[in-house]
Amino acid sequence: GIPEDFDEWEKAGNSGWSFLEVLPYFRQSETDLDFPGDDFHGSQGPVPVRRYGEQDLLPSPKAFLEACVAAGYPRTEDMNHPDSTGVGFYPLNRIDGIRMSTALTYLETARNRLNLTLRSDVLVNRVLLEGEKAVGVEVVSEGNVFKVFSNQIILCGGAINSPQLLMLSGIGPADHLSAIGIEIAVDLPGVGQNLRDHPAIFMHYESKIPHPELVPPLQVGMRYTTPGSEFRNDMQMRPIHIRTEHIPLDYQITEGSVPTGFSIALQKALSKGEIRLKTSDPTKQPVLHYRYLNHPYDLQRMRGAVRLCAEIAAMPEYKSAQMSRMSPSDEILENDERLDHWLFNNVLTQHHSSGTCKMGPESDYLAVVNESCEVHGVENLMVVDASVMPDVVRSNTNATTIMIAEKIADSLSSHCNHLT
Repeated sequence: GIPEDFDEWEKAGNSGWSFLEVLPYFRQSETDLDFPGDDFHGSQGPVPVRRYGEQDLLPSPKAFLEACVAAGYPRTEDMNHPDSTGVGFYPLNRIDGIRMSTALTYLETARNRLNLTLRSDVLVNRVLLEGEKAVGVEVVSEGNVFKVFSNQIILCGGAINSPQLLMLSGIGPADHLSAIGIEIAVDLPGVGQNLRDHPAIFMHYESKIPHPELVPPLQVGMRYTTPGSEFRNDMQMRPIHIRTEHIPLDYQITEGSVPTGFSIALQKALSKGEIRLKTSDPTKQPVLHYRYLNHPYDLQRMRGAVRLCAEIAAMPEYKSAQMSRMSPSDEILENDERLDHWLFNNVLTQHHSSGTCKMGPESDYLAVVNESCEVHGVENLMVVDASVMPDVVRSNTNATTIMIAEKIADSLSSHCNHLT
């Protein structure tokens, strides 16, 4: 994220969450192999960070870097610098082809501790409450129902499952829970509201240049400010190899061609969605209403970004990449109405869901947790994951989610030390 993201959190009533106050926890989480030991990068954290080099670039990322600079966008050597903007190499926790997740870094080093019990394949049905005090959780394991009691419960289910579990437990908007047939324990209107994400569009291209078998999906990208926007770095654009979730359902690969393209994602959307329960059955998925591009300004900015990407891909610097645009067509690009229709039909998630258990003071009608991530109106219950973000940061959310966990863990540790 950029400093403005976190400073906005603090201005919204969340003391201790300004950029300068969360920076130590970003540094604490990482070992940056390219920028060791300065004010903005960690050198002793569990998660290694590295960027690709010029010699590693595939044809499209190389052309993208050169074309963006030729178009007048600045080149940034370090996207994690607070003043960074423009095109450059992404900092990745991908080392030798392996994503160094928190499971491989944090958990692997802790799983043999005597004070840690890890249970897999256990579904939490609900939080157990005595009045407005959380006392445990009801879970299902191997078909059997168990009740697990504790004097401190922390939900880390993410921006979809944490609000779902709160609502299943009777903590959430009273009218919605009543309609589902769930007994209301705490009327908390913000649970499941404020669903934030980065609406993303994939522009499909094909290349005639053979790629190696193991293609890096992401090497470079650009964060920039859309024309006239009050939000710095409100758009992200990057060449990306078509794979896994980026492959459209109806995409037909031409024989002899390599599928590729660009991912474009709005980093400061004004549209907000919500999560609602379909049933009181915890095994059933909740309903996700993202409402992508519902705000006219979101649609306007995304429209401009798609046209800009097409222009960049048509620049002389891209000739060596031998790429042809498959979708959207020129006919769609040239007409606002047709382009809007294409955007609504193709918009998808950038997998950065957040905000559904929003952090904020009790005076904030939609706040679910306070600045310590404690659920309003419920004792002994916390939420610590991407759902507590008041707004999604203008970047991928992995590092920020780890930072939130580091910060709250430090706070809990300090509290325990004080008690002892």
